[in-house]
Amino acid sequence: MSFFERFLTVWVVLCIGAGILLGKVAPEIARTLDGMAIYINDAPVVSIPIALCLFFMMYPIMVKIDFHEVVKAGKAIRPVGLTLFVNWAVKPFTMYAIASFFLGTLFLPFIGSDAVDLVKMPLGSNLSVGDTYGAGQVVLVDGVKMLEVPLWRSYLAGCILLGIAPCTAMVLVWGYLAKGNDGHTLVMVAINSLTMLVLFGVFGGFLLGVGKLPVPWQALLLSICIYVALPLVAGYASRKWIIAAKGEQWFKETFLRVLTPVTITALLVTLVLLFSFKGETIVQNPLTILWIAIPLFVQTVLVFALGYGLSKLAGLSYENAAPTAMIGASNHFEVAIATAAMLYGLSSGAALATVVGVLIEVPLMLMLVKFCLGTQGWFPHEPSSVNERVGAGERN
Repeated sequence: MSFFERFLTVWVVLCIGAGILLGKVAPEIARTLDGMAIYINDAPVVSIPIALCLFFMMYPIMVKIDFHEVVKAGKAIRPVGLTLFVNWAVKPFTMYAIASFFLGTLFLPFIGSDAVDLVKMPLGSNLSVGDTYGAGQVVLVDGVKMLEVPLWRSYLAGCILLGIAPCTAMVLVWGYLAKGNDGHTLVMVAINSLTMLVLFGVFGGFLLGVGKLPVPWQALLLSICIYVALPLVAGYASRKWIIAAKGEQWFKETFLRVLTPVTITALLVTLVLLFSFKGETIVQNPLTILWIAIPLFVQTVLVFALGYGLSKLAGLSYENAAPTAMIGASNHFEVAIATAAMLYGLSSGAALATVVGVLIEVPLMLMLVKFCLGTQGWFPHEPSSVNERVGAGERN
């Protein structure tokens, strides 16, 4: 890991502080940037500055994907099947259940049963002031129609978006540090990105509806097109063109090295904007972060334990078991942040919840990496992987 990546948690904390400070000292700057948006039915749908930041979060991830490896992954049925099962048949529903219990029951007295949040109007809706939509009511704020919803449900929506967005580019780092099968990790990043084009909208529409914060299908599909499909197409096309023009070695050793800090830099800029809007909430109630972080922590550890345990039962090698559990535990927080900001707004509780996911992911995943390294003896090892690592050590 580079110095920049190793201390990601520090940079995240600094950006949170910078965002809160910006919101207190110069709130007009953040409001002006957020006002640069595409409006539909008097409701801001896409924040242009955030859309640009989030594209640069996603592009470096997508350009690394070798689509030829996706075809080869079909031969490894057990690890691929197990990863998809945990990510889509288990994780979204455990996230909903855990977040609902903590935020809607256990922590509700602290959050406030009467506390409300203002979120964007649902894309494509034509509601009037006073109309109800799910658990919310349409109100007029500074001449713009907004949806007033219970604050805890807004936090729940952000947790749901994290739960249906499996695997980030950082999982490649976690898998490498855990001495897992890097090829399997990369393949699953690709497969999850492709699977999300279909299942993210399906599960998002269903679970957000169950949570009484329904979202029209077209809004989720638009978010997938902007934040997944667009960088995916751009990454595939540019990868193919660059390798043809410069060669694969230059692509891997020069181009990707330059891109390495781009995703994190774009993420940190987005965090400054996000927290410039939520600064007042955090200053008034700093425990807000804790109320959101606890269910996310429980969810991550639970899903990791499930993936790791099922890998053991399935007889997977350690090199496949470690990244399989890591992929299930980690979140594609770039897409979650993007979708929350697009569907509910930068200042929403949903957006704040997705940002808390970023805040706890790095230290928590590093803890799980250490756990994997300490339990390698629980699994058989792949001789070829051992030989490759020994050879790499000799060359170094």
